[in-house]
Amino acid sequence: MGERVDGQGESGRAVLGRTLRFLREKEGKSLGQLADESGYDKSYLSRLESGERLSKVTVMEDLDGYYGSGDLLVSLWKMARIDAFKDKYKEYMRLEAVARLILVYAPDIPGLLQTEDFAREVLSGPQATGHDREAVEEQVAARLGRQLLLRRNPAPSVRLIIDEMALRRPSASMDTWRDQLAHVEAVAQSPQVVIQVLPFSAGVHHFMGKGSLTLLRQADGSSMAYTEGGSNGVLMDDPDDVLRHCLSYDRLRDLALPPSDSLAFIKGVVEENRS
Repeated sequence: MGERVDGQGESGRAVLGRTLRFLREKEGKSLGQLADESGYDKSYLSRLESGERLSKVTVMEDLDGYYGSGDLLVSLWKMARIDAFKDKYKEYMRLEAVARLILVYAPDIPGLLQTEDFAREVLSGPQATGHDREAVEEQVAARLGRQLLLRRNPAPSVRLIIDEMALRRPSASMDTWRDQLAHVEAVAQSPQVVIQVLPFSAGVHHFMGKGSLTLLRQADGSSMAYTEGGSNGVLMDDPDDVLRHCLSYDRLRDLALPPSDSLAFIKGVVEENRS
C-alpha cells in the first residue's frame, strides 16, 4: 500500500492503524465510546484504524493525550504520512525530516510556508470528485506534516529565497491569501528561519523556468540537492551535481534582498492586501 517500514511488510499507515486499534482495545473502549469521548466521528476513527485515511497530526496529538501514550502516535504518524507521497518523493521526505540545514529557492509559496487553506487550494483540481477531495485532504495533511520539522528539537536552520511573483499572485479567496501572507510574515520573524525575497528588479536570472531548488545538509556533513519543476522531481547526491546547485543557490541569494529588507518587503505586501 505504501512505503514498507518494518520486517512484516506493513506500511507506515498500517502500523499506525494497528497501534490505534491496540490502544483503544487496551482501554476497553468501543469505537462508539471513543467517538463520544474524543469528539471525533466514529466512521472517521474506524478508517484511521483500518489505514484507509491519514489524519492531521493534531488528531494524533489529541489521541496521544487521550491514551496517555506520550508522542507514540505522533511518531508513527510521521512515518505514515510518507505514504501520501508518490514513491519518487519518499526518499526526499525522509532526508528533509532529519536535515540540519535546509536551503530553498521557490518561484511559488513553498510547502513549508503554506497555510492549510492555501495548500488545499493549490492541491485541489478544478473538477474534484468526492474521492479526489479525500485524496486532496490526505495530501494537505501530509504537506502540513512537513512543517513539523520547524518545531523539531534541535530545529534545523532554514533559509528560503522566494520569488516576488509568489507574493503577488493571490489565491481565489482573499481571506485565504491574507492569512497566507500573514503566515509568511510571522515565519520570517522566527529565529531559525531566514526568508529573502528575489525581487522583480533583479531581472532575468539563470534559474528562471527551472522550478524550485532545495539543498539539504545532514548532521554527518553529507549534502543532497533536489530540483522540482512541473511533475518532475530529481534528488541528487553526486558531489559535482550538489556543488553545481550550491553555486546556483549562492547566485540567487546574491540577487535577493537582504533578510531585513525582505521582511520589510513582506510587511508591505501584507499591508497592501489588507485594504
